[in-house]
Amino acid sequence: MAACSPTRVTDGVEEGQLTEAEPADEPWAELGPVVKRDPVIQLPSPVSGFEPLTWSEDHRLSASTASGISLMEVLCDVHGNNQDLVLHRTSIPVPDKVCELKVGPAEELLRAKDKFSSDPSVSQSFLLDRVLNPTLGVHKGIMYTSWSPLGCDGNGLSLLASLTLDHKLTVHSSTKRLQWTVVADLTQLYGESLESRGYSVQGGEPPKANLLDLAELQRRYLMQTPVRMEWSSVCTTQHVQTNNKWKDVGTVLLAVLMENGDLVVWQFCLPMLGKDSVVSCNTIQSGVSSPSVLAWWEYEHSGRKMSGLIVGSAVGPVKILPVNLKAVKGYFTLRQPVVLWQESDQIPVHNIKCISLFHPKQNCNCSLVVAARGSYLFWCLLLISKAGLNVHNSHVTGLHSTPIVSMTASRQGGSIYTCSLDGTVKKLTPIFTDMAVAFKQEEIVLPEGMAGRRMHGIAVSPNGAYLALVSTAAITNGQHLVSRPYQVQFVTLKTPNDAAAELLESQVQSLFKQTDLLDLVRWRVLKEKCIPALLQEELDKKVHNTGSPYLWRLKLFLVRVLYQSLQKAPVEARWRPTHEDSKVFVGEGGGEGEEGVSKLQDPESQALEEKMGEVIAWIEAVEAHLTREHMKRVLGEVYLHTWITENTSIPTRGVCDFLTSDPTYEDRAAKVLIGHIQKKMNKQTFPEYCSLCKEVLPFTDRKQAICSNGHMWLRCVLSYQACQTLTYRRCLLQDSIARLPVPEDPDWIKRILQGPCTFCDSPLL
Repeated sequence: MAACSPTRVTDGVEEGQLTEAEPADEPWAELGPVVKRDPVIQLPSPVSGFEPLTWSEDHRLSASTASGISLMEVLCDVHGNNQDLVLHRTSIPVPDKVCELKVGPAEELLRAKDKFSSDPSVSQSFLLDRVLNPTLGVHKGIMYTSWSPLGCDGNGLSLLASLTLDHKLTVHSSTKRLQWTVVADLTQLYGESLESRGYSVQGGEPPKANLLDLAELQRRYLMQTPVRMEWSSVCTTQHVQTNNKWKDVGTVLLAVLMENGDLVVWQFCLPMLGKDSVVSCNTIQSGVSSPSVLAWWEYEHSGRKMSGLIVGSAVGPVKILPVNLKAVKGYFTLRQPVVLWQESDQIPVHNIKCISLFHPKQNCNCSLVVAARGSYLFWCLLLISKAGLNVHNSHVTGLHSTPIVSMTASRQGGSIYTCSLDGTVKKLTPIFTDMAVAFKQEEIVLPEGMAGRRMHGIAVSPNGAYLALVSTAAITNGQHLVSRPYQVQFVTLKTPNDAAAELLESQVQSLFKQTDLLDLVRWRVLKEKCIPALLQEELDKKVHNTGSPYLWRLKLFLVRVLYQSLQKAPVEARWRPTHEDSKVFVGEGGGEGEEGVSKLQDPESQALEEKMGEVIAWIEAVEAHLTREHMKRVLGEVYLHTWITENTSIPTRGVCDFLTSDPTYEDRAAKVLIGHIQKKMNKQTFPEYCSLCKEVLPFTDRKQAICSNGHMWLRCVLSYQACQTLTYRRCLLQDSIARLPVPEDPDWIKRILQGPCTFCDSPLL
């Protein structure tokens, strides 16, 4: 990597040619797309439940174990030069108290249990039923977990719904960094709802039988025993305000499949902060016997969104049930259930995924439903034409020699990944024909150390960059091991070049939502200690043509990683205290000085310092550009929402003076906006005052404010106000801080404070 003097390029940022031409033999092409990434995560206990691995849209991976939920959060660290994946680990333990469902009065329930346990005709089946007797030999662990879409909790992240093996359903949120709290206990809420209506069917009359009837006792238990649950996408609901005006409120649905086949659909208003966020709870009778799995079916056709619930049975059938979403804007449902597979062939449905794709032959959107049934993969293609809803279905056979234990699907591209107990992982890519679909099958060749292990679950990252696998050691030399540690390992599914190309052409316009792709690019820059020449050239061209803030933030990320790659790794751990004597004798001082001078005169050290100086100047220039662009947006909000001379608590005059103080900043739009704002302010300054000494806080720095008495306050990265409180929010990557909104703030300031970090798109927690 050769360095040269900085030159002025077309995007207006001083930078040097910090990359060199890529070699003819690309080393990443030899590695291939499937490469093992460190570290290997050891789970504290064996995995449990169905689909033990699930990956959220905010890049958090959950592993269901016998002791609780082990969570791993993937971060793109821009403050370190470690090439491994950066994972922050937390956990949610299993409750110590066994969950006991409430089915009626305690005294009546006790008499019923005594009666049925002593009756020889039903005692054996009664005592062996763990649902009716949760305290007798109950298994501890997690049965299933499900992540909500982004934007459901107070920080704009995902919620986690967990179902334990003793059938306790709760919703968790991490409103504080790496701290999980229970937002709602849905098992308790639904039990109270059933008790209030006498354990009757919704809209029906209370049953005449009591708990001394075994059929009635079983019915009450089965109607509140969850099997699976799944979140819908975020939808908009219209609420009527006190002034008779409509207000759009974001909501999300959580569908829960019960043991008796009922579907309980919970509706929550966003952000979900507790049980007060519950809008409604409706029960739908599916009519499916032995239900085993659940998934949302969401389809968009001609600008109209349709939804339904796909229910699979342990005896074979699969069908879609209509869900009537009242007062949900732009959503429609089916008129009647649609049977996707009706044969009761005793092959259980293990997992269902619904993928939205575009049919190039029919030139319309379509919905692909795939279900793991034994060792087969059932697929069903649904598309709407002028004739109505067309359904094409079939099975993919010969995929695995043993039953499929886990299946996952990529949100981008529609690729499907399956694995079986024998350790084989297959990738299926849908290929459209004139009317149906075919699948291209590929076996994922796992790296050394992962092949041949016993697989228990897989999960793919949101953008398809990584595949996580949870496995344990298989039989060694024909013998079972005494102890089997369960490990979570990661492999890449894309090359850094593919990830860089997707980042440049992405329509998401958010670095945080593409953390997995960013990490691949970060890995390459750290390994090669330079930004790939083709990536830098293409990025500079797009920045010059579009000026997109997203591309500027991508550029800042690459330069920051480049700076970290030039740093020398410390010889010793930074936390470890040094035991060397810090005293310096007079006679030895000259020798150390000569050694220091010789180091400074070392050509390699001087070249490295020059490179790092160029990179630092590059970082400061890109940060200054992003700051100025965000200041323009803030000033635009101030101008649109102030009619007269008004103190908006935002340092408007200081921001204007800061922009005009830079002689190199020539932006006509900014100058016109500042002129209009100054005319509206009518020579008023509205300065900020220090809360300790009441002195004026000058706006001389975008990061901090210092009064004349030396009191220093950090500035909010979103509103540029001085944060003079003890509590504030910090960026996920430790880039910046933001103040918390207060009740006195108008709505437009609260909207500004809801935005992500202006430098890395990360949420502020």
